[in-house]
Amino acid sequence: MSGAKLRLPLRALIAALAAVLLISGCSSSSERPRDEPAEAVAKVSFQPGTGAKEVSPTARIGASVQRGAFDSIELRNPDGEAVEGQLAADGKSWRATEALGYGKTYSWSGRATGEDGKPVEVRGSFRTVEPDRTIHATINPTDDAVVGVAMPISIKFDEPVEDRAAVQRALHVRADAPVEGSWAWLNDRQVDYRPKEYWPARTHVTVEADLHGLALGGGAYGQADLSTGFDIGRSQIVKGDVRTHRMVVVRDGEQVASYAASYGKEDDPGRNTPNGTYMIMAKHPVEIMDNPEYHYRNVRKTWAARFSNHGEFIHENQDNAAALGAVNNTHGCINLSAADAKAYFDSALIGDPVEITGSAASMPPRFDVYDWLLTWDQWQGKSAL
Repeated sequence: MSGAKLRLPLRALIAALAAVLLISGCSSSSERPRDEPAEAVAKVSFQPGTGAKEVSPTARIGASVQRGAFDSIELRNPDGEAVEGQLAADGKSWRATEALGYGKTYSWSGRATGEDGKPVEVRGSFRTVEPDRTIHATINPTDDAVVGVAMPISIKFDEPVEDRAAVQRALHVRADAPVEGSWAWLNDRQVDYRPKEYWPARTHVTVEADLHGLALGGGAYGQADLSTGFDIGRSQIVKGDVRTHRMVVVRDGEQVASYAASYGKEDDPGRNTPNGTYMIMAKHPVEIMDNPEYHYRNVRKTWAARFSNHGEFIHENQDNAAALGAVNNTHGCINLSAADAKAYFDSALIGDPVEITGSAASMPPRFDVYDWLLTWDQWQGKSAL
């Protein structure tokens, strides 16, 4: 009897322990982790990526959101000024509409809401390139100018340009009449555009030079964009055959004047009026002329139209009246009477062509404006593309 009494409590104890273990095991397997918030479905991306450096100021700058739309978005410069931009109609993308500055950090801010109704903050930044130096450029003709049919477009830089091909790719010329033309580098600081033939008369021309943000080589970048819009006037061409002692003016295909003239002295190479196609570069009612080699200084002449930086003008020389129409005895200029010089001066535009023929010498293409002294093949050979 005593043995049976000892076994009964043991069975009860084992059963109790088993129950405890069963309860403990069931409790452990049924416990769930605390719920975490589901991630918002909207995803914002940037161009360039946030944290980007050495970004071109003219690179495509924008932001977009997937599975959502922007409630607000801004890009600000270090001074807190907002960059101009445009939000798409569907609110899913934004792009900058202005060029950025050099060496600046730009920061994004705003908010987007996803398809799940959950907000996403817009945050990020990038930095634009810091040039070693910037190169300034100018363009001619200037806005609203009216010029002659031989006028080139000229862009001049204040430092030499290494990547000339990059510059040419950033230059755009549009004319409202069909024109075949080309850019040519006259030196490492100047690129000119001229048509194969003279510009069509009464043509409007626009030029855009997208230089801001453009890498010019050697760590240099373009300082600013340039643009101009100008008009080609009537066609007026000076025909100067030195053998005739006349200066003929042809306007819109018709001869309108034939002036008695004296050209450069033929038997002195230093005094020839050289063959070549030039253009009127400048006009001055009074010009003071010097040529120490030929022993004259401070000579005052009127109605002077310069057509070469070598020193040639069309101008009045009443003191040489006896030679006009008869003898070539000047120092290279085209002498006219006072009345004829004024008549021509008043009719001339900057950029009008002057065609000299019949001379004993030709002008070498090395002075400041020699665009029309080159053949078309020679001109195209100076392109960087």
